[in-house]
Order: sequence, then structure tokens, then C-alpha cells
Amino acid sequence: MDYLRGFIAWIAFAVVSSYSLQWGAVAGLAVGVGVLAKELRSGTRAEALVLEGSGALFFAVLTGLAFAFPRGPLAEYSGALSLAWLAVTAWGTVAVRRPFTTGIAKRQAPPAVWETPLFRRINTVLTSAWATAFTVTAGGVAAVHAAGVGGGIPVLCQIAGFVLPMLFTGQYLKKVRARQAAHAVR
Repeated sequence: MDYLRGFIAWIAFAVVSSYSLQWGAVAGLAVGVGVLAKELRSGTRAEALVLEGSGALFFAVLTGLAFAFPRGPLAEYSGALSLAWLAVTAWGTVAVRRPFTTGIAKRQAPPAVWETPLFRRINTVLTSAWATAFTVTAGGVAAVHAAGVGGGIPVLCQIAGFVLPMLFTGQYLKKVRARQAAHAVR
């Protein structure tokens, strides 16, 4: 559930922005900065707060833009834009070989495994799965808006963009643990 903490600001934004882009951006910013400050004060390492830091930056910029340009494509495509930002964040952490899931995993895994190839591989796979989901979802949400499809379709796309990688994470970790247990028995 450590992953959920990183998405709290995005969830606040999604809920409030369905009523008002400006106040959704403010909500995302307030929650994002609040969570980031709380976690830093409690001693959480910065590497475990990549999503929170990225979110605070995104919502600071979005808040300014939302109040400067309250109408137009920004409001319509803000959901896709936020997912694209998450995709860039996730792919960026993979590109610099510091997958965002690593800091989260270090809160649960013993220090003895942190530098192992398996630990690094697991986090690269997990972050890549999240990055792929964000990328596909951003494109899907943008396409839905461009096609003029309204209703709950964009929301369902966004929910799937978070639920599917969450499910993948759980299943992938179970598989890795089972493989490790099988090797330990031999």
C-alpha cells in the first residue's frame, strides 16, 4: 500500500477537478505538498518520494496554468496530461536506472538485498509496468476526449490505468517470491 501514498494527490486532483480544474489543481497541490512534507519530516528518504515530489511540481505548474487559462483544452485534457506526466516521471526513473519503485521497495525489503541484481531487476520491471500503464492510459484518455466520448469512459480508463499495474505488481511479486522459494528448496 506504500504505492497508494504516492498517488493520493493525483486522486484528490481527479475527484475535485471533475467539478473545477482550478480547484482540482489546488487540491492536488495542497495534498501533494502536505504528504511530501509529512513524509520528509517523518524521515522517509527522498528516493521513496519520487511520485510525491513529481506530483507537487506538476500541481504547482498546473495550478498556475489553470488559473491563467481557465477555459480551453487544458481543462478538457488535464486527465490525460496528468497521466502523461506520471508516465514521463516513471520512464525517466527507468532511464536513469533509479526506478521509482525502488525507494518504496526499500521500505519493505531488508538492506541486504538492495544492491542485488534481482532487486534492481524487479524494480525495473515494476516501474516499467507502471510507466507503460500511464503511457497507454494517457493516450486512451486523450483519444476518448478527442473523439468526444463523454460520460464515465475517461474515468473508467483512468481507474484501469491505476488498477491494472497495481494488480500486476501484486501478481509479479508473488511469482518472484514463489520462484525464489522453489530455488531455496533445491
